[in-house]
Amino acid sequence: MNTKVLILGASGQIARWVVQMNGDKPGLTQTLLVRNPKKLAGNEPKNATVVIGDVLDKDLLPRVVAGHDVVYANLAGEVDKQTKNILSAMKETGVKRLISVNSLGIYDEVPGKFGEWNRKEIGQFLPPYRASADLIEGSGLDYTILRAAWLTDVDEVSYETTDRNEPFRGTEVSRKSVAALIVELISNPSLMLRANVGVNKPGTDADKPVFL
Repeated sequence: MNTKVLILGASGQIARWVVQMNGDKPGLTQTLLVRNPKKLAGNEPKNATVVIGDVLDKDLLPRVVAGHDVVYANLAGEVDKQTKNILSAMKETGVKRLISVNSLGIYDEVPGKFGEWNRKEIGQFLPPYRASADLIEGSGLDYTILRAAWLTDVDEVSYETTDRNEPFRGTEVSRKSVAALIVELISNPSLMLRANVGVNKPGTDADKPVFL
């Protein structure tokens, strides 16, 4: 079966891992939407096609989304506004499967001293991420929301997940681990349907990430 994946925010560090991991998947093609192609790694696999554009471009996005089987969004900044455009384009074009990377802490679900520290560090930036998750959960699409812990560049795949209403576990996770989970979801699109999960590295419970 051929699978067409659209990657929004394809120059990001998690997305770069995803693009490379998907490079040898038979029957899979990737469309990489980027605002600045110079930010790409430059070694994209043969099954990847680059499109230059902005997720906030309401005219462009439906044309880019059309014909894809999976949309993977890995964005930052005005993620609530970006999400509105993504959902609108997906509904207009009939594309149902969405994978969206979000942040820990949007539900105040991080317990203990780490939760207090996390709120102080990033709490002010979380409202657009919470709004994005709320929009996706109410969209009727086949979504998976991944609330990632603090991200590291360690070259490893080691992760566990927590459910929507569970306390968040751990403090950190590698970008490669989050990418590996995304690749698994792309390969098996029936996994974690309409799920909203935390993603962390097992055994990293602490008052804050060890690298900070």
